[in-house]
Amino acid sequence: MNQFKLGLIKEGKVPPDKRVALSPDQCVLVQKKFPNVKVVVQPSPIRCFTDQQYLDAGIAMQEDLSDCDVLMGIKEVKVEDLIPNKKYLFFSHTFKKQPYNRALLQAILDKNIQLIDYEILKNLAGKRLIGFGRYAGIVGCYNGFRLLGLKHKLYALKPAHECHDRVELEEELKKVVLPASTKIVLSGFGRVGHGAREILDLLPIVEVSPEEYLQREFNQAVFTQLEAEDYYVRKDGAAFEKSDFYKNGTDYKSKFIDYAKQSDMYVACHYWANSNPLILTAPEIEIAASRLKVISDVSCDIKGPIASTLRPSTIANPFYGYDPKSGTECDAFDVDAVAVMAVDNLPCELPKDASEDFGNELLKYILSPLIVEDPENVIGRGSETNLNGELTESYQYLQAYLENK
Repeated sequence: MNQFKLGLIKEGKVPPDKRVALSPDQCVLVQKKFPNVKVVVQPSPIRCFTDQQYLDAGIAMQEDLSDCDVLMGIKEVKVEDLIPNKKYLFFSHTFKKQPYNRALLQAILDKNIQLIDYEILKNLAGKRLIGFGRYAGIVGCYNGFRLLGLKHKLYALKPAHECHDRVELEEELKKVVLPASTKIVLSGFGRVGHGAREILDLLPIVEVSPEEYLQREFNQAVFTQLEAEDYYVRKDGAAFEKSDFYKNGTDYKSKFIDYAKQSDMYVACHYWANSNPLILTAPEIEIAASRLKVISDVSCDIKGPIASTLRPSTIANPFYGYDPKSGTECDAFDVDAVAVMAVDNLPCELPKDASEDFGNELLKYILSPLIVEDPENVIGRGSETNLNGELTESYQYLQAYLENK
């Protein structure tokens, strides 16, 4: 079997990202599982695992990765750092025609690079195989409870990024004390929603059905988790059909206001496309704001389905306020403000845990198709470009984007 060299690149994007695709222990597992593979790591002063930790695990450090067969990172690679004629795996943020990365995709083509984008690696059923969504949900939900405590002066949690790891974060949750009347609504059942649910399951809060949430009063803190069919209805009154909803979103409208009016906090973890109806409009937030004071928008679609998400926030400054009367930004802790959490790089707050979770998915789903054989063409279908400087068949639609048309 031919020798295969896998290089872990250092992250170059600003602000810096401490995550990595494989931990030191996972690099060792890769070499045991695939004896023909050698993993090397580019030195980095910011990575959540130190250079010495890789060296202690027996993994070589190497500044020049030009002899590697595959290069693996997390965020977009700077154009000047791209090595021609290589296979790269990273989140490129190009397949949705993001204008800020047009030059990156053009450089990838110019340098005959095969771009394998984590975000489009899917099984035959079209389900994503890998991502950081779980930890976005975990940290986003934690941040929501931190904001809820601060907004109502109930308790004070340490910022997630100041926690050493998830164990310490979970210890912080023991400080959470909720009034018996507290009601929290969570939207989404994907990776992100399930991650948020992991936090809720650690708290003194009871799950109720969407119907109970709307129809009953409770003497204990409760939450409900919603599917799209729970808060979208057809305009013509016909039954909700999920496949039809994603094809013909304009035939539907949101009834989320029914939940918002009865909620103290909304944790948004849904998937939303531009063709889908808005979830919570500005007039609806104004109606709900007498009770709804905290929105933790983990999905973070800017100026999208939730009117209060005016901009992304940052790990350093995660909260801002939304004035429900004017629809403008204000201080999160103004009495009448709806406090918003809209950090768009949440997994970076727990980089070690998020990296290990991501590496486990790489080991489970991606490395065998990448290194050994790929009967389902996972890598081919997840490649936007090939080594001949061409867009692959499924991504020909990006040509107009590249030409800025």
